[in-house]
Amino acid sequence: MNTVIIDYNSGNLRSAAKSFERMAAETGAGTITVTSDPDTVRHADRIVLPGVGAFADCRAGLGSFPGLFEAIEERVQAGVPFLGICVGMQMMATIGREHGQDCAGFDWIKGEVVGLAPSDPALKVPHMGWNALEIRHDHPVLAGLDHGAHAYFVHSYHMVVEDEALRLATVDYAQDVTAVVGRDNIIGTQFHPEKSQATGLRLIANFLTWAP
Repeated sequence: MNTVIIDYNSGNLRSAAKSFERMAAETGAGTITVTSDPDTVRHADRIVLPGVGAFADCRAGLGSFPGLFEAIEERVQAGVPFLGICVGMQMMATIGREHGQDCAGFDWIKGEVVGLAPSDPALKVPHMGWNALEIRHDHPVLAGLDHGAHAYFVHSYHMVVEDEALRLATVDYAQDVTAVVGRDNIIGTQFHPEKSQATGLRLIANFLTWAP
């Protein structure tokens, strides 16, 4: 079994790779490969797409590697488990709306990515730090995570989905903020599991052993 973490020059992948390698060793889930090679992706048993920065920049960065997105989508359509992290999750949406510009997403989960607008003016944007998860729907990748489990967030935008059944977890930031989305063999987290200590490691272990 080989889990690939997609490298498309969107942030430092070191901490993500180390967390996935640790949990792969503990669960016997095989190898972790960081790659931007489409052929390697086409043979992946699981795919992780991280993302740091602006939606449009990440989308353009992914598109700058010929055949990379096509290889990812091919494997996802074949039923391979997929995890999007932060902007990697946001790009699963239909469209991203940042800085007055619209940018097409993957359209895997119908919805849009819009700016945070907390009702409490004391709360700053970006939302940065720990927040308590509210698990709205059971899911194998969220198994063992209790209501109130803390996860680490760094973001200014979040996903608004058309189908509430696909919004698996939320957090309260003086507004209802999407924290986890998923359907079929795809799941995404707005927070960074590789920075979320016990909560994140449990989620990573669950993903590495998930058989949708």
